[in-house]
Amino acid sequence: MADVAGNPMSPSGTFDLGAFVGDLNIEEDINGDDISLEGLQQELEECKNDEVVANILSKGPKLRDYTKGVENDLRKVELDSIQDYIKESDNLVSLHDQIRDCDNILSHMETLLSGFQAEIGSISSDIKILQEKSMDMGLRLKNRKVAESKLAKFVEDIIIPPRMVDILVDGEVNEEYMRTLEILSKKLKFVEVDTMVKASKALKDVQPELEKLRQKSVSKVFDFIVQKLYALRKPKTNIQILQQSVLLKYKYVINFLKEHGKEVHNEVRAAYIDTMNKVLSAHFRAYIQALEKLQLDIATSYDLIGVETRSSSGLFTRAWEPLKNRSAVFALGDRNNILREIDEPALIPHIAEASSIKYPYEVLFRSLQKLLMDTATSEYNFCEDFFGEQNMFYEIFSGPFGVMDEHFNIILPNCYDAIGLMLMIRIIHQHQLIMSRRRIPCLDSYLDKVNISLWPRFKMVFDMHLNSLRNANVKTLWEDDVHPHYVMRRYAEFTASLIHLNSEFGDGQLELNLERLRMAIDDLLIKLAKNFTKAKLQTVFLINNYDMTIAVLKEAGPEAGKIQMHFEELLKSNTALFVEELLQEHFNDLIKFVKAKASEDPTSGPDKPITVAEVEPLVKDFASRWKAAIELMHKDVITSFSNFLCGMEILRAALTQLLLYYTRLSDSIKRIPGGSALNKDLVSISSIMYEIRKYSRTF
Repeated sequence: MADVAGNPMSPSGTFDLGAFVGDLNIEEDINGDDISLEGLQQELEECKNDEVVANILSKGPKLRDYTKGVENDLRKVELDSIQDYIKESDNLVSLHDQIRDCDNILSHMETLLSGFQAEIGSISSDIKILQEKSMDMGLRLKNRKVAESKLAKFVEDIIIPPRMVDILVDGEVNEEYMRTLEILSKKLKFVEVDTMVKASKALKDVQPELEKLRQKSVSKVFDFIVQKLYALRKPKTNIQILQQSVLLKYKYVINFLKEHGKEVHNEVRAAYIDTMNKVLSAHFRAYIQALEKLQLDIATSYDLIGVETRSSSGLFTRAWEPLKNRSAVFALGDRNNILREIDEPALIPHIAEASSIKYPYEVLFRSLQKLLMDTATSEYNFCEDFFGEQNMFYEIFSGPFGVMDEHFNIILPNCYDAIGLMLMIRIIHQHQLIMSRRRIPCLDSYLDKVNISLWPRFKMVFDMHLNSLRNANVKTLWEDDVHPHYVMRRYAEFTASLIHLNSEFGDGQLELNLERLRMAIDDLLIKLAKNFTKAKLQTVFLINNYDMTIAVLKEAGPEAGKIQMHFEELLKSNTALFVEELLQEHFNDLIKFVKAKASEDPTSGPDKPITVAEVEPLVKDFASRWKAAIELMHKDVITSFSNFLCGMEILRAALTQLLLYYTRLSDSIKRIPGGSALNKDLVSISSIMYEIRKYSRTF
């Protein structure tokens, strides 16, 4: 290099960049082929308006010098920069060495990391293998647990623990025995139902022992239950308490026998049915016999509405218990209380007999039906709870039903108490409602049968009453007395009683029968009235009977409206008739004159005009005795009518009608020429009104 350029170091020992680089000839670069000035002039023209460009171009020749100065400055800066690098050459070498060492270290670390990566990959594959092994072991463990549980259940269900054998063979039948019996039942069902168990070898070893246990258990519980059932036959045994407190505790025994000893179960069932059938039949028969001693006979075949009272007291008539009132045969009285006591406990015969009280048959009937309902309800529920079936109830109660039917077949043909029969019909209806509320259907057919048997009997007795009126002997019934007839009172009380009993039921057939009865009594009453020789007495007789009938019917309530209105119309018409008859008896001439001529014009009639001489005797006669006549009318009414209020009402109506007649007479006199001469004899209207008010105050 010294040969080419010489030594670049200056005498002072510094590096001479100019000597090393040489002179830079810018003109050569400008004139070189690499630079093209094409288009420069055009660009200068475009930029001549630019202030910077214009400033540069204005300097002219100075531009080349300026450019050269810039180039020299750049060369100097470059040389200075190179000089700085040369100064730092040692540091750069040191830096290079450090970088090379770092590169070696990094290369070593790269080798180590590559080894780690390879090892980690190996570990990952090992972990994956372990995971697969773990999953396989978990699945095998799960399968083994399932197999263990099934096997354990199988072993538990099929083995027979010694303790279980001891309890079933030698233990007493108690709660522990019942629990053990349930376990035996499960084992028997297990070996019978599961087909896989039937094919197992273990069953061949266990099955004979299970069968022995089954036979032993069936035999043992059969003897136990039969012994309990025999206790029901002991006299004075409270069957319901024994059933609820003793037998129901062992109801699982019946389920066990039904499932694993069908023949024995049927024997137990038949034994229970036979026992209860006989026991309940005996109880009801004894109860009926005790009730018969308490019966009070109310009516016989002679106790009919239209039969005369003398016919029931002959030499050969049947003696009966005395009643407070003979009309109790036809009147309801307090017998209706039995319907308000419908759910009271049944009579206890020996207590009632000790008090020497006799009861109408409907009281005994209600008591008997109440006992039947309570017994049937208890037995029906017990059969369902203990045996799990309801149909056996009807087999048990075939005996008691037969006893009841036998009793009614004796009682009903001899019952002539129509009110008692209707009360029994209402009692049956109420009992049907009670059983419906209890939701016990076991007596539905029985109660319907009793109801069906009661209605024809009631209809027959009712028709006997009806025919007694239609075929009544008027001559033997008639009494020379205008007061209410006993036949009419019987009818009124009988009708009111039946209306009252029908008030909540609205039985249309009964209403039709009552209408037939009313028509019959109307005919009979008219026939009885005709036996009186005087028309006035006939009318009084009818009024008294109608008034009494209305008073009795009012006690039955608003339900008697139709029949009551009928008799009120008859009373009204007969009252008007009596008023006319009473007035004609005392003021006949006055009434005839008023009816014949008082309404006519005295001066312009077709016949000869009314004169003072014709009217004067009537006026003077009335003035002389009208007070006495009213007093006689008052006495007549008092003695004729049994109901004082009715008599006073009739008297007031008669006096009011008399006032009308006399007013018409007074008005007629005023129209007669010269009639004013009679004014001194006329009784003032106020005087008559005063008398009317005086008698009105008496009631």
